[in-house]
Amino acid sequence: MNKLLEGKVALVTGAGRGVGRGIALELARAGASIVVNDLGATLDGRSDGEQPAQEVVAAIEAFGGRAIVNGGSVADWNAAQAMVADAIAAFGRLDIVVNNAGILRDTIFHRMTEQEFDDVVAVHLKGSFNVSRAAAPIFKEQNGGVYIHMTSTSGLVGNFGQANYSAAKLGVVGLSKSIALDMQKFGVRSNAIAPFAWTRMIDSIPSETPEQQKRVESLKKLVPEKVAPFVVALCADAARDVTGQVFGVRNNEIYLFSQPRPIRTAHCGEGWTPEGVLETALPMFKADFYPLDRSADVFTWEPV
Repeated sequence: MNKLLEGKVALVTGAGRGVGRGIALELARAGASIVVNDLGATLDGRSDGEQPAQEVVAAIEAFGGRAIVNGGSVADWNAAQAMVADAIAAFGRLDIVVNNAGILRDTIFHRMTEQEFDDVVAVHLKGSFNVSRAAAPIFKEQNGGVYIHMTSTSGLVGNFGQANYSAAKLGVVGLSKSIALDMQKFGVRSNAIAPFAWTRMIDSIPSETPEQQKRVESLKKLVPEKVAPFVVALCADAARDVTGQVFGVRNNEIYLFSQPRPIRTAHCGEGWTPEGVLETALPMFKADFYPLDRSADVFTWEPV
């Protein structure tokens, strides 16, 4: 059987559980050697004493793959540098970075603290920068590499009580596009994926009302391992022309998301006044305004 990623080395953050675990295992099955990064933490980022990364390494080694554990925090610049150094020390190279690590601090906006905002941004956005930046000199030197960043429809569409998470995840999209633009001349590509999956990251969704219970039951059908084959495909040499894109994976569905572009234009030859904007421009645009949708308002059908 032809292994798409034979001889390649991947660093997967937050790979001890859920989507990250599925990705690490599938990359290994495709022939890649894996640095399994996981802090071994609770959903809010505190250490829980467990060793899920070691369990993933054992699972990879059980089917003949190669993997090592890294327990560093993506939010720490030096720890991110050490992850890349571990990959080079253990396997001699690095070809793939999957920025998957994440935490939640869900709070309605008017009650959100500075710490709750900073903690989430530090892991999702700054963490994605830290790890990507640590790998960048390696990718530049070898004239090739692949970044996969996890975004979310919480940022792409919207959700309640997640201003910190939504801002970080939309920031990840901007980061991914910037990396794709800045590093394309070195043969490096960068894409973002919004994974739909029932994991600890969404297990905290309220399920008190009948409507909430129905939504949770629907979400439970979302299998985290379903995201992994698409990640492997994006990392393969055959996808070398795919970069700067935003995708979604929801069980057996794959989405290509739009990116912000102008959709309507209003022009005033004499220049705009505030009154002119109110009387002409905003009414012209109103038919194309986006409603205050949440992710569940857009993805209304059952997972397939």
